Amino acid sequence: AFFISSHIQVKSTTTIIMKLAIASALIASAAAFAPSKQASFNTALNVNELELGATAPLGVYDPLGWLDNEPESFERRRAVERKHGRVAMAAVVGTIVHNNHIVFDGYLSPSAGLKFSDVPTGIDGIRAIPTAGLFQILAFFALVELAWMPASKYDGDYGVGYFGVDIADPEEKARKLNVELNNGRAAMMGIMGNMVAEVLTGQTMYEQYSSGHISPFGDGQGVF
Repeated sequence: AFFISSHIQVKSTTTIIMKLAIASALIASAAAFAPSKQASFNTALNVNELELGATAPLGVYDPLGWLDNEPESFERRRAVERKHGRVAMAAVVGTIVHNNHIVFDGYLSPSAGLKFSDVPTGIDGIRAIPTAGLFQILAFFALVELAWMPASKYDGDYGVGYFGVDIADPEEKARKLNVELNNGRAAMMGIMGNMVAEVLTGQTMYEQYSSGHISPFGDGQGVF
């Protein structure tokens, strides 16, 4: 009886943690702020940032009233949302590729005898990377953040265009920026959900799909 009670309590605690993580992700991704009558934020992209991201069915969404209370912070928050969305989209694509065991040939660390194919899929993969490799990744992040694509450039336009092509039509540019924001929001939810589900079930995305396990609240042995 004690074992059953403890098992139920652990499972209940795990469910609560899962729900809190999902709620946190929802709050973090809700960044389509309501327009303000006092301010208009036009960037070098020649579009009104307040009109971007306000898509159906929610339309404008500012549950915390930040745009009215702190309008000067909107541009920075939009830049943060855009950058986090871009990182999350790259993370989702990388997760899908690696979970399908598509890896580089050769060695990740010749001195350690570590091949790319030896790195586990999922969250455990980062633990297999040597310390020197992690420092190299962090140094590359710093280079990108401080020099190549500085965080201080709020409009997010780093001169690379859309697959190398500059979009001159403002309406077309606004549409593609909307697509980027919404895909970034979906990716932030997606990568967060993938990590939470992997921690709860002990299975990577590939293992969950291959076993038919699509519910993070189950035991990993079936649909539910």
